[in-house]
Amino acid sequence: MRLLKFGAIGVTAALALTACGQGSATKEVAAPEGKSVVRYMNFSSNDGHEKDLTAIVNAFQTANPNITVQVETVPYANYFTKLQTAVAGGTAADAFELNYENFVTYAKNGSLAELEDVDSAAYKKSLYDAFTSDGKQYGVPESFSNVVLFYNKALFKKAGVAEPTAEWTWKDEQAAAAKLTDKGAKVWGDYQPVSYNEFYKVLAQNGGEFLNADRTEATFNSPQGVEAAKFLIDKVGKTMPTEADGAGTPDFDSKLFKSGKLAMWHTGIWMFAGMADAPFDWDVAVEPGNTQKASAMFVNGLVVSAASKNAEAAQKWVTFLASSDETTKTRLATSWELPPVADEAKLAPYLDQPKPANREAVFAALEETVLPPVIERQQEMQDLVTTELTSAAAGRKPVEKALADAQTKVNGLLKK
Repeated sequence: MRLLKFGAIGVTAALALTACGQGSATKEVAAPEGKSVVRYMNFSSNDGHEKDLTAIVNAFQTANPNITVQVETVPYANYFTKLQTAVAGGTAADAFELNYENFVTYAKNGSLAELEDVDSAAYKKSLYDAFTSDGKQYGVPESFSNVVLFYNKALFKKAGVAEPTAEWTWKDEQAAAAKLTDKGAKVWGDYQPVSYNEFYKVLAQNGGEFLNADRTEATFNSPQGVEAAKFLIDKVGKTMPTEADGAGTPDFDSKLFKSGKLAMWHTGIWMFAGMADAPFDWDVAVEPGNTQKASAMFVNGLVVSAASKNAEAAQKWVTFLASSDETTKTRLATSWELPPVADEAKLAPYLDQPKPANREAVFAALEETVLPPVIERQQEMQDLVTTELTSAAAGRKPVEKALADAQTKVNGLLKK
């Protein structure tokens, strides 16, 4: 989802701060009389957007002269280990950044303060709702990326196939993919990786659930799940390339699309920049569903520590950082992911760019979304589901057996 880079610490804010080395904590300063100091820890400004965050901090402090923001920027590779240690030791920053997957854990374990009187109308609803837990608001969305269907307009025109619309279903997609595939010319109609990330999404598009409501049991080995897995796997070798063709190797899909050999491609909006110089006309659409739409959404949020002594000031800071005009302008000007604001008039600089023409699809996709299923042993779950699906795609076991085995293994992780 994210184009995160690892690098040295950036220390920002209008303060003279010192750091003891990469990943080290900022030196906490005493609050001037009549002022509050809000310590803020983040990863997303690391290695490229430190100055952008500084500009937002300065705008906030100008608007709120009685609050000083002290920023600590930590490389993503170290961030969550450092955060876990700080929370456990009672030294966590007043406010900090979380991706959705980690938000679920921290909201459940009592580490976050409930936010009061947040203006929910400022945010896209699906993004705002991602940071609600048990009916309480424990965070606000900060930025997002999502997945859409890229398509090569030139290939569609050459084949005489109608371009994707918002009403397309899986059947429409695959009917088009079959007509667009020309194995002799090494042109493929579709590419959608056979993986955990794609499976939980197509499962939702088929009306299935990955986990039960309280996340204690996997439920994806269902009729909806089998049909969803077959939708992915049945494409392999027919309308999309196989492992033997290079599928799954680094940058295979982007190179294939950019070379004009791929008609449709399920991938994230972070690839817009990389395709800007593609030598043909292309556009995007909301991904088709089967029984319903469900677009994959990846979202970062901002939260306040339950242990903060400056919770009110911290909430002012995180809501400013999330949805202020200064933040929106800065993000759009520097391509620092997309702001979560509901007012699309403020997004005009993004929407008005010529390529792709249908950038409205990025925001239309937020109307019906699916978030990643989250368990404590997240990476293990993702890896084993991908392994089982890959095994089925390679013909090493039937889809039904692969899905049953995957569910048994996920349930084993949930019980440990």
